[in-house]
Amino acid sequence: MSIIKFLDEFTNQSMLTGRSSRREIFGALGILGKKAALAAVPLGLATMPQKTFAQDMGNDPVAALQLALTLEYLEDEFYDLALQSGVLPSGRPETVYMQISKHEQAHVDFLIAGLEGAGVTPVEKPTFDFTVGGTFDPFNENGIGQETAYAQLLALAQAFEDTGVRAYKGQAGNLLGSPFLTAALQIHAVEAMHASEIRRLRSLKGWITNKERGEGMPEATQAVYNGEENVVQGGLDVTTLGNSAAFSMEASTEAYDEPLSGDDAVAIASLFIVS
Repeated sequence: MSIIKFLDEFTNQSMLTGRSSRREIFGALGILGKKAALAAVPLGLATMPQKTFAQDMGNDPVAALQLALTLEYLEDEFYDLALQSGVLPSGRPETVYMQISKHEQAHVDFLIAGLEGAGVTPVEKPTFDFTVGGTFDPFNENGIGQETAYAQLLALAQAFEDTGVRAYKGQAGNLLGSPFLTAALQIHAVEAMHASEIRRLRSLKGWITNKERGEGMPEATQAVYNGEENVVQGGLDVTTLGNSAAFSMEASTEAYDEPLSGDDAVAIASLFIVS
């Protein structure tokens, strides 16, 4: 079964209730430190005995899965509220958000199932503030207008998806040698498709150029794109490979997406968590 089909079919509302305290959530973030990032969703985790899980994965990957669940909670709730808001235009925008919402719900369900199957208590869902203290009004609750609210819905979705894509890459090194690297790459590919779809809805390229946020993106989202200006890949300055300096810079930064550190992923997500 393909991962996309799997995500479309895998849903279980009964698994949404978390069991850990908010203190444990932020404790998990602290444990991760610089290694924290969006973890892979391990396809075989739910059936793995706890002893084997502990031997193969250690403590950091478990904490990374808890962080992943926290971040997936964020995306899942965001898309759910967007669909309920009445802000989304009918047609393709609504269809795209509905499909992504199904995937994010599946991510949450699967992470909970995997953690519980390994004998780990999943973290509790945090309280989110998608207005960031009143900075945004993506669901038009304060009456900023349908068009403005929709623009904010798209901008926040782009920031969340671009963050997820980069954060999965940041976690890949922690999964080398484990049985879960393939699963991480499968989920990473789906997140990249989400990011591209949202950027297309904003009439942008489907990929990031340099460290530009893209037209209409809030300054607060700059952290999502910092580091994307890197032009050295494998020790080689790839800007020297093109025929035109301007083209070479644009093409080289578009052709290579950069990983996001765990600290940066946590900082971005924390903007939307009520502490």
